[in-house]
Amino acid sequence: MSEQRAFELESPGSFDDVLHGVVQWPEGPGPHPAVVICHGFKGFYEWGFFPPLADLLTDRGFVVVRFNYSGSGMRPGDERVTDLDAFRRNTLSLERDETLKVLDSVHILAQGRAAADGLTLLGHSRGGAAAILAAAHPEWRGRLRALVTWAALSSFDRYTTPDARAAWRRDGVIPIVNGRTGQELELGIELLEDVEQHAASLDLGAAAEAIEAPWLIVHGAADETVPPSEAHTLDRRASSLHELQIVKGGSHTFGAQHPFAGPTRELIRAMNGTQIWLRRHTR
Repeated sequence: MSEQRAFELESPGSFDDVLHGVVQWPEGPGPHPAVVICHGFKGFYEWGFFPPLADLLTDRGFVVVRFNYSGSGMRPGDERVTDLDAFRRNTLSLERDETLKVLDSVHILAQGRAAADGLTLLGHSRGGAAAILAAAHPEWRGRLRALVTWAALSSFDRYTTPDARAAWRRDGVIPIVNGRTGQELELGIELLEDVEQHAASLDLGAAAEAIEAPWLIVHGAADETVPPSEAHTLDRRASSLHELQIVKGGSHTFGAQHPFAGPTRELIRAMNGTQIWLRRHTR
């Protein structure tokens, strides 16, 4: 049986935001290798496949840290965005920096059960992009033992048409709808300005080339949100030891939904490939 506890961390952003999360660890005193899991856009650490993925990895001997980006606007137990302001002003640079903050905090969060040389990252969708940026960051480039991305973006140059961007600048926000809940949300101009003003530091292709950790790139062949071509782009740009796994029939979430209704064949393939990769490179 694994144990777990909730935690809060102060965000490194300019507002008094908090990162909410949970850390769980396997039986035994350790130290154990650790995995930090990063959720994607409109996601949260309790969404769909994240709890069973954490359980699987804990069963395989990993300390697992899951958390909500402050810009998710969600707290533990939330099913809808409750902090609309935090969601509105979220940026990609902030998600990268919050990922780095969690990495820096793993040993404290795990109460000494995490191995000092066994840290790994796993991210889904935009969380995969944040994981790529964090893995390429000078502070962590030579320290991560492994990286896994699921359905990760290869570029942030995807935010609407030129006309929509002009309206975004004019209005200061752009409306979006959460397809899962129907909740109407807004993205603030801070996101667009972040993409435009920090293009170099948010260059996922350049980050892919800088990563040193062994990297597993997992993508669904039927991904309707992030095309599989983006996985092939990351595969071409990656310079470290890496492997591309295209999951036949896999959607953006490998068939999983929220609430979680059990694993699909495609999710099982993604989860099995992930735990094998992580065990191979942390033992």
